[in-house]
Amino acid sequence: MDEVQAKGGYIDMEISSVFAELTQKVNENPEGIQGVNAIYQFDLDEGGTYQIQFADGKAEQYEGTPLDAQCTMRLSEKNFAKLVQGELNPTMAFMSGKLKIDGDLSLAMKLQSILKNYQ
Repeated sequence: MDEVQAKGGYIDMEISSVFAELTQKVNENPEGIQGVNAIYQFDLDEGGTYQIQFADGKAEQYEGTPLDAQCTMRLSEKNFAKLVQGELNPTMAFMSGKLKIDGDLSLAMKLQSILKNYQ
């Protein structure tokens, strides 16, 4: 982990590692997702597709599309890393076209507060 932080955080990590770390943080401190039961999908340009499910105070990650997502977000790997680090405001990214959202927009807004809890 020190090597990753020395290089600039999530931007230099493999995307699957970013999801693994986020899932671990959520599962170690589930208060930030209390009451959230949702499946988010991230379609990353050239980075693949990932899903994260928040349910019953736990987080599970998946590569690909094994579940029916309620909110799908399309963005670049670089912007995804910035989003998770808190360096990219999701609302501004959406308004500027860096982030495209399909499905439940209220869940997208909820994700913004979830990510803030785990940065």
